[in-house]
Amino acid sequence: MVRALKAFFPAVLLAYLVASVFATQSNLGNLQMLGMDVGLADRAGATLHDLICMASSYLLLILVAFVLGLPVAAGLTRLLPSQRAFLYALAGFTAIVALHLIMKAALGVSGIAATRTTAGLIGQGAAGAIGGLCFHWLSRSRPHVL
Repeated sequence: MVRALKAFFPAVLLAYLVASVFATQSNLGNLQMLGMDVGLADRAGATLHDLICMASSYLLLILVAFVLGLPVAAGLTRLLPSQRAFLYALAGFTAIVALHLIMKAALGVSGIAATRTTAGLIGQGAAGAIGGLCFHWLSRSRPHVL
């Protein structure tokens, strides 16, 4: 249990970092396609701003999604232990995609602009998959060394 808790928070944080950076860069890419000049300093500043400012909402939403999704993967790994990495990645992906689809259905808006496109939604799901893999790696059993 302690190993799972030690793995959970870094996994959520990594998923949030990747998701936030992807969302910011996607939005800035859309601005560039409209003809706006977006330099490296603009990208770095916007990324840092979003990482800090979205933490109070999006980080918490990802945490809730992982609280719901990762235990499902844990249960399935008892049935399919050889598929542990895949199951945690799938759980992370599914949790984040479900989060956005539920928010869209319940609120009528996309909470993260990047998720308005299929590619953006898949990108956010990929961030969840990375978080799920992080959880897998950090929570796996290690042989005891004397």
